[in-house]
Amino acid sequence: MAWRIGIDIGGTFTDVAMVEETGGRIGIAKVLTTPHDFGQAVIEGIRQGLHRHGIDPGNVSLLSHATTVVTNALLERKGARAGFIATRGFRDLLELRRSSRIDLYDLFQDAPSVLVPRRWRFEITERIDAQGEVVTRLGEEEVAGIAAAIRSAGLETVAVSLMFSFLNDAHERRLGALLREALPGVSVFLSCDVLPEIREFERASTTAVCAYVGPLLAGYLDRLQRATASLGLPDLHVMGSSGGVIDIAEALRMPAAVVESGPAAGVIAAALAGRQLGVADVISFDMGGTTAKASVIAGGEIAVTAEYEVGGSGNANRWQNGTGHPIRVPVIDLAEVSAGGGSIAWIDPGGSLRVGPHSAGADPGPAGYGAGGTLPTVTDADLVLGYLDRQSLLGGALVVDIAAAERAIDQAIARPLGLTVPEAAARIAEIVNANMAEALRIVSIERGHDARAFSLIAFGGAGPVHAVALAEELQIPEVIVPPVPGAFSALGLVATDLKRDYVRTLYADLGTVDPARVAGVLGAMEASGTAMLDAARVPPERRALPRQADLRYRRQAYELTVPLADGEITRSSLDAAMAAFHGKHELTYGHANRNEPVQLVNLRLTAIGRLPALMLARRGDASEARERRRDVWFAGSGFRSTPVYWRPGLTAGAIITGPVIIEAVDSTTVVPPGWTGRVDDMGFIRLTRS
Repeated sequence: MAWRIGIDIGGTFTDVAMVEETGGRIGIAKVLTTPHDFGQAVIEGIRQGLHRHGIDPGNVSLLSHATTVVTNALLERKGARAGFIATRGFRDLLELRRSSRIDLYDLFQDAPSVLVPRRWRFEITERIDAQGEVVTRLGEEEVAGIAAAIRSAGLETVAVSLMFSFLNDAHERRLGALLREALPGVSVFLSCDVLPEIREFERASTTAVCAYVGPLLAGYLDRLQRATASLGLPDLHVMGSSGGVIDIAEALRMPAAVVESGPAAGVIAAALAGRQLGVADVISFDMGGTTAKASVIAGGEIAVTAEYEVGGSGNANRWQNGTGHPIRVPVIDLAEVSAGGGSIAWIDPGGSLRVGPHSAGADPGPAGYGAGGTLPTVTDADLVLGYLDRQSLLGGALVVDIAAAERAIDQAIARPLGLTVPEAAARIAEIVNANMAEALRIVSIERGHDARAFSLIAFGGAGPVHAVALAEELQIPEVIVPPVPGAFSALGLVATDLKRDYVRTLYADLGTVDPARVAGVLGAMEASGTAMLDAARVPPERRALPRQADLRYRRQAYELTVPLADGEITRSSLDAAMAAFHGKHELTYGHANRNEPVQLVNLRLTAIGRLPALMLARRGDASEARERRRDVWFAGSGFRSTPVYWRPGLTAGAIITGPVIIEAVDSTTVVPPGWTGRVDDMGFIRLTRS
């Protein structure tokens, strides 16, 4: 009996999900996150899960992890002492950035601080032109001085990004070889390895991010790998930002590729659930302890973008440019807002109630957790309103201090605004729902989709509590609550495939480019992807190498990505890509100009090693059925006595008519008046308007 284990670290809880490969049986363990050492909670969660479900470590076939180490290092500015080497005259490239601004009218806003201070940024004589021809030879005699300065500064890592190295990497590779020889123990990241793609600033920024977080990620994964190996578990894999797992060696070659591994796992799980239920159009909604994330899966396809910034205020609002450090790697396209169970409610100087962006996290946590928190959070509001059990959570493992939750809301919100505690709690819930509804609008309506044609898959510890309110706001007809929603992102870690993305710039007119030239570049990328799959020992029948192209109209500055057909590259296949671009441009921007020449900018290839498909199921057992009642607040009716069901006791075919509360160890589902739920054969709860 083979099992797969996924570990997802959240702002409040660390989730461990175990899935039995043949029957889809699911087990979970949920422990408080340990911010001082994330690995501590990971190991404790794994130990609990193995013991509770009687799993032999030797029967684990996949161990997959979603890490927040990269994102946290960038947000908290706790990365390595990094250097940066550029072509002479381009030392300040990282500081000059681009002109994008989050607020066009704020003349005093500052760009994010540069990851590499100017004193650690160096120049070297060399120049390659825009055709890839050498104009000035590499000044190899300067390397010794640069290496001495790096050694003297005690730098741990260095990024190298030379002009036009994506067209000709000879200088960059030679410089890298000389640096590695002169600086043993110092990590060297070359832009031609990290991102051989047009756009100088984005290429330099991505390489600098890799250098800045690389040593920290390496240390963390090494410690975790040794700890899991001591339990007899297999080699650790890491979830990539584009929705596939990679081994540790690949993650360390490209640290920027694991920036958003946690949110990516949730979307992967939502896509799997959609396929399993036969629902092609779904919106993934994940509300955890610190943030809420939303993504659209249209026609069964997950949307991926390379326009992403990390490390600034844009990490929470990343559909806006100019707020963080750009990384040009494929990332699942999702909107994220600082709205989680631990988000703190506060009153601004103008007397308005706000929720977030600051969070109580796992330490001290919400006031109601009784661990020293004194500030009111969304979780405290949900406790006061009766959505959550006022006695305990996690099946009794976490005792709740309801008096502390009421006191925090009373002192910080209710009294200053002249409200009762329940009224203040209801206002907190309304505001956080409005914030999260904005994220849903961004990934649906602003992407050209009609939210009313989608189902909402809600998960995360707090997602099913607030999901129906969001569905009402956007007129979404159905809410789907999957099995174990509180650990659903961890399930995504074991429901995906091995995956590595490659990109190469090929700048040409798509209508006239020689197909053989395109085929040659793709052939080199396929060789790299095949080597990765060989190293992972993926058999040929489970491999796939899908290809894409970044295209734009001649007078545009940004591209749209469209698929390239499998098989031989011909004029016909390139014309098909052009037609797909016109269609996507019309869907995205509302218009297309089929008479305008189309330019090819980048070629992309994804190496996929497919894992056997999983079927997620967690069926109820009538012997565990239990029902009680408590007072719960609902809009328009205030508090009313409401039945509370224990989810593990709900069997297939059960009909739930709101108002109802459905509780489980990992999450609570709120079914308000006017909504009805049905439990299907696999344990999914499907909620619709009555």
